[in-house]
Amino acid sequence: MKRLLNFILILLLLTPMACRNRKTEESAEPETQEPQHTILYGIIADKYHTENGTISQGETLGKILARYGVGATVVDKLDKVAKDVFPLNKIKAGRPYTVFMAQDSTGVNKLDYFVYEKDVIEYVVFGFKNDSITIENGQKDVTIRRQRRSSVIESSLWGAIMRDSLPYALAAELEDIYQWTVDFFGIQKGDNFTVIYDEKLIDTTHVGIGRVWGAKFNHGGKEVYAIPFKQDGKIQYWEYNGASLRKQLLKAPLKFSRISSRFSRSRLHPVHRVYRPHLGVDYAAPKGTHVHAVADGVVIFKGWGGGGGNTLKIKHAGNLVTGYLHLSGYAKGIKQGSRVKQGDLIGYVGSTGTSTGPHLDYRIWKNGVNIDPLKVPQEPAEPIAKQNVEAFESIRDRIVAELNGEATPDMIVTQLDSVVMKSDTTAIATDNKEKE
Repeated sequence: MKRLLNFILILLLLTPMACRNRKTEESAEPETQEPQHTILYGIIADKYHTENGTISQGETLGKILARYGVGATVVDKLDKVAKDVFPLNKIKAGRPYTVFMAQDSTGVNKLDYFVYEKDVIEYVVFGFKNDSITIENGQKDVTIRRQRRSSVIESSLWGAIMRDSLPYALAAELEDIYQWTVDFFGIQKGDNFTVIYDEKLIDTTHVGIGRVWGAKFNHGGKEVYAIPFKQDGKIQYWEYNGASLRKQLLKAPLKFSRISSRFSRSRLHPVHRVYRPHLGVDYAAPKGTHVHAVADGVVIFKGWGGGGGNTLKIKHAGNLVTGYLHLSGYAKGIKQGSRVKQGDLIGYVGSTGTSTGPHLDYRIWKNGVNIDPLKVPQEPAEPIAKQNVEAFESIRDRIVAELNGEATPDMIVTQLDSVVMKSDTTAIATDNKEKE
């Protein structure tokens, strides 16, 4: 009986406490969640009606804005305000735009914002809200994803890039990096490459590539590395042993073409149908393809070259002269006596003179004697300086390990602007994705 009385006493004591706890739980305020908004170009889009369009050929911004109730007076004011931010005459056909419409107090739709996409990343917001004009440049959020990709070539670099769904821009980057070293017109089946690069993404959409952090190109059984390193204030690419990939002459004066005829002391002429020497290399390419100077030099001839049509000749160091024949035209500013830098645009592929179709006849003279442009001995530019060898080798070893799939996370190089050496000669690399 005593136990029963104790149990009833405990129960009576606990009942009020349980009631208080229940009341506390019932009176507790429910947690509030922040409302979720749809953000477009930095604008809260929930309260707007949006429309998308594309700038048509010959269409002006004024004409587009007029469709959304913006008068000529406002457009004129916009044009004046925009001059220092984004001039309206820079708007191009084919680019997308988005309009943001809101209802005013009378129920009429009124344009608050017009957004023009300059490219896949950058945009301009023209604001008309509250009868004021604002103009603001913006950028979409870009994610950088580091990629390591390999490919085997069957016919051409571009063919391999397309087959393996690699970014098209990667082909141009590799050609720029290796333009002095790899003969892309002599690519062989089985040549292969591995490359490390930054891929730019908006959400999951590819929008470009950033820095190439290293590459290994196997051409004709020879491995040629491309190691980025900063020397004399400029990031360049170097071979494994520290020699510069940059050489005295570019491998070719143009890109994206093929060799249609090689250097020969006896070739059947395609027009005259007789055997005669062909003392140059023909690159078949569409009319208008850019032709570049293969080295620094001075223009010593610009004019009609008989069967060679429109011709340029440039004198370079080492008693070398290069010739560019059958041009459709010359680059702006090119004249006899002009100084040109390696890689400068000098003319355009054509079919002038005695020619069966658009191509460039490219020639080289050494001490006045024609030599095969594909067999010119190449001297590299200045190598890695002695004081930079230790830092270069540390960066090189890390990048080579990554190219070979052997790098640990702490070995990944993400910074080239400054390299601080520890006492144990290990390079410290910090995050900096800016592409120079």
